[in-house]
Amino acid sequence: MVLSVSHDRNEETPEAKARWFQSLSLAERMEMLCEFTDFFLSVNPQLLDVKDAQPINRRIRIVAKKMM
Repeated sequence: MVLSVSHDRNEETPEAKARWFQSLSLAERMEMLCEFTDFFLSVNPQLLDVKDAQPINRRIRIVAKKMM
């Protein structure tokens, strides 16, 4: 595996991101989780008020652009 910096968006696949995340130590992963949580709460503090999330009765469709 070649470790280098790339600025190509085509290399930002979910698989590549997963490999990068898995390369982190447990402490680094937990630190990122805390940073994400702090960020989301700073953007939307009401997230703490949401209790007992309920499933929706509608369908969810995930749309992704296919890379050529």
